[in-house]
Amino acid sequence: MTMNESPIGDAPRTTHLRRWLWASALLNLFLVGGIAGGTWRWWTHQAEARSVATSTQTGTPTGAQAGPPPATARRLRFAADGLPPERRQAFRTGLREVRREAAALIQGSREGRAEVVRLLAAPQFDRAAVEAALARTRAADTAVRERVEAHVVDFAAQLTPAERQTLVQGLAAQQGPFHVPASPAKR
Repeated sequence: MTMNESPIGDAPRTTHLRRWLWASALLNLFLVGGIAGGTWRWWTHQAEARSVATSTQTGTPTGAQAGPPPATARRLRFAADGLPPERRQAFRTGLREVRREAAALIQGSREGRAEVVRLLAAPQFDRAAVEAALARTRAADTAVRERVEAHVVDFAAQLTPAERQTLVQGLAAQQGPFHVPASPAKR
């Protein structure tokens, strides 16, 4: 038998080898797709992170423009989106300073909530302790809210009437102390 001749017994072996090659090709295709998908997700996440970092440096939220704030923005810092960039930056800087100054109160409020949950879950219910923890939490929340509201009022005092109107529209759209809820429908 010469080298070019194929013995009859090799036919099943060739078929078996072909199946393994197809399985390997499919596995490789799956792996390449997974790597490409992971790379694409990483790439888009990095681009988004760069965009957010750039907008943070300039004080402009991603996609923000002059005019009323977007309907999806729900935090107080977005209330000034319709203002000029320097005013918007001043508003956000002031909010950051208030938050920094009130960090102990915010932490106390968090700890108070955790204490309330712990007391409610305790085997022996102590109503007086729960009410005291709620009172401490409420006092901390109120103190933080007072500081934030004072900042907003002080900031509004520095604005022109047109800018103040823009701020009011932004505040009304936010979920927070200045949010104006819709009137309930009459039955």
